[in-house]
Amino acid sequence: MDAPCPPDELFAWVEDLGRYPFWLGIVQRAEPAAPTEDGSAAWSVDLRGRVGPFARSKRLRMVRTALIGSGSTPRQAVFERQENDGRHHSGWLLRVEVVAAGTGSALAMRLRYDGALWGPVLERLLAEEVERSRERLLALVSSP
Repeated sequence: MDAPCPPDELFAWVEDLGRYPFWLGIVQRAEPAAPTEDGSAAWSVDLRGRVGPFARSKRLRMVRTALIGSGSTPRQAVFERQENDGRHHSGWLLRVEVVAAGTGSALAMRLRYDGALWGPVLERLLAEEVERSRERLLALVSSP
């Protein structure tokens, strides 16, 4: 996605999962959770998707495992599912990157899900939601 704002402004909307419910419709809730032992930020995230009369919900504990940038300005963040209940869970990995582009910035997001529970339903849901969320995020970074 290309945005008419500086990279720092766009990055602020994607490096904090607590801001995702404002623009990404499948994220119903994302609240801070206890940080990891090394101090990495964590969130309790509720996902909800609906296809026709069917709906699925999922709660994940996501940890920001990396902030990468040039100098003191991060431009990439990596979030990974890290539950602390001692059980095995399917992996979720979200990588976001913001770069300068022309007079604004560009966002690339990659999501990997290792489970089979949602299967093709998840892919369809995400594709549709990405299109809708793009407009919502653009409106947020374009308003004063």
